Amino acid sequence: MSRVRREHDSNRKLWILLFVVIAVFCLIFFSARGRFSTPYTSRAMTMVISPFQRVASWVGDQAHWVTSNIWDIITVHEQNKMLRNEVAQLRVQNLQANEALAENERLRALWGYKQSAVKFDMVTARVIGRESDTWTRMIVINKGTMDGLEDDMPVVTEKGLVGRISEAGPYSSKVQLILDPRSSVGTLVQRGNSRVFGIVEGDSGNPFMPRMKNISRNADVEEGDMIVTSGFGGVYPKGIAVGTASKVENDGDGLLKHAVIETAVDFQTLEDVAVITASREAPPEPLVPPEQTPGTETNPTEPANAGGNGGAAN
Repeated sequence: MSRVRREHDSNRKLWILLFVVIAVFCLIFFSARGRFSTPYTSRAMTMVISPFQRVASWVGDQAHWVTSNIWDIITVHEQNKMLRNEVAQLRVQNLQANEALAENERLRALWGYKQSAVKFDMVTARVIGRESDTWTRMIVINKGTMDGLEDDMPVVTEKGLVGRISEAGPYSSKVQLILDPRSSVGTLVQRGNSRVFGIVEGDSGNPFMPRMKNISRNADVEEGDMIVTSGFGGVYPKGIAVGTASKVENDGDGLLKHAVIETAVDFQTLEDVAVITASREAPPEPLVPPEQTPGTETNPTEPANAGGNGGAAN
């Protein structure tokens, strides 16, 4: 009996629900067509539907807010990624610009020296390597015999002496620095009332500061004196700056002394050099005749050989 009753109740609920649905449909349909006005029914329908509309509106707003924020996050992420790439590119461009500016300044200074040193023919070159075991003794430049370079040619910068070519290859060359203990450069003190001669050699105990040796203990050499090449030996032209005497010390035997040289060239930042391929003396200054004592001037109208002809005649 209970089973039959439950089925009867279920069928009744189903018919009631079907009736309500059909009634609501009819009301909506006829209201839309304007057949009759049902203010009370409309208010009732509005009250029934209103919560669902609010819920649907709230869900729609939340969905719109979520999708908008997700899109904004995606957009910001892409923009951030693009900005990071732009910043990286700008950093690279900035580094390249700074490097080009520094290179331009170095080459301009070297070119200015090349133009002013009219007694030298020079070929500019770039340092492309250093030997790890002889870092303070040898460098490699990007010019060789194909550019007119040969062994023993001097290497300089606008600041002073670098060394000499020890091995010239077709497209690159090795340069022995004046810091090398095996190097030997004839030098003198540039100060006019000194002009003391000596030999500058590298010091293995102080790799970046060579020494000027073979100086007599009584020789006039002082701290701060400029040391330049003497021109002796036939490799280095005279007058190229080597460095400054930073300290003058006596040797152990007591008969000689040496000067520790602070080099004119900064070998730790050396990047561009010039190789002297030919050297010639500067043309002599024109002779200026001395002023003559009044009354002893030579007659400007008299021929230059008049005196000689008169003597011969006598």
